[in-house]
Amino acid sequence: MPYLIIAYLVLINIVAFAAFAVDKGSARAGRERIPELSLMLLAALGGAPGALIAMYALHHKTQKPKFYIGIPVILALELLAAAALLLKLKGII
Repeated sequence: MPYLIIAYLVLINIVAFAAFAVDKGSARAGRERIPELSLMLLAALGGAPGALIAMYALHHKTQKPKFYIGIPVILALELLAAAALLLKLKGII
């Protein structure tokens, strides 16, 4: 079971990074963009690390408060949830 969770997290982060990269390319080329809601949803589904890395590596969405505040908040919430789950599984809480 932990391997499935790790595989899921790796996959969702790759997808989130790729979505930000595709959106950046679309923005430069003047093509149809990926909706911001979709990018935020990928982050909320566990892809916040990939989204945050893409934002700063690709310099994409770093001027929008929804992203430069929202993605780190989502990441912090995901980390807190993971810590709580680990503590629960260890019987500490």
